[in-house]
Amino acid sequence: MTTGVLYIHSAPRALAPHIDWAASGVLDAPARLQWREQPVGRSLVRAELTWRGREDTGARLASAIRGWDDVRFEVIQDPTAAADGARWSCTPELGIYHAATDRAGNTVLGEDRVRACIERAAGSRDPRALEKELSIALGEPWDEDLEIYRHAGEGVRMRWLQRVV
Repeated sequence: MTTGVLYIHSAPRALAPHIDWAASGVLDAPARLQWREQPVGRSLVRAELTWRGREDTGARLASAIRGWDDVRFEVIQDPTAAADGARWSCTPELGIYHAATDRAGNTVLGEDRVRACIERAAGSRDPRALEKELSIALGEPWDEDLEIYRHAGEGVRMRWLQRVV
């Protein structure tokens, strides 16, 4: 058994009951998410849920929720004596990201993943190609997208980002 947290950083209000239902189905118990306003966007809500389950529970939660558009979420699964921890992050624009985590919550990149980053960067003429590949492997684009949603409504000053096209 392991424990973890499901963070719904933002979801359209109309999806809240469906997310409750999906989480309840994975957990085999009523999820009872406490929905609050998400001040970053109109008609958005946020919630978090501490859970306990089998070692595949984090992956099952992420799979159950990832199909809805406009839902930003993270699933954090704590490590056990037998398995590393894990983190799944999802944004509408980037899709889902998964990484193993150590006991301190740091992202762990295995040798094969680092080698793949090196190989992808090797053919590039961009001197920062390896840095960009490692940034993606570490989940930095997902962290950048989710940061404002993580802190909104928690008494932290919001930093509004604008996309320039």
